[in-house]
Amino acid sequence: MPKPRIQITYCTKCKFMLRATWLAQELLTTFGDELGEVAIVPGSGGIFEVTLDGEVIATNRDHAPMPDPVDVKRTVRDRVAPDRKIGHD
Repeated sequence: MPKPRIQITYCTKCKFMLRATWLAQELLTTFGDELGEVAIVPGSGGIFEVTLDGEVIATNRDHAPMPDPVDVKRTVRDRVAPDRKIGHD
């Protein structure tokens, strides 16, 4: 079975790249053995969105607040490594 793929799409005009790369580093540090890929994809329109195998798990679409990194890590943990402690529980 292939390992999960995470995609982080960020708005280039909003300068969200640093946030996207930081979140990618956090996910790879925490779940490096369980993930197959973490992709960082430039976007536009104010977007900051995280998908796991194509399913949106966190987004700021529709004027929502920026995704909380702790919530993103919990969601990923619950799906790819439910027994793992991530230090935020």
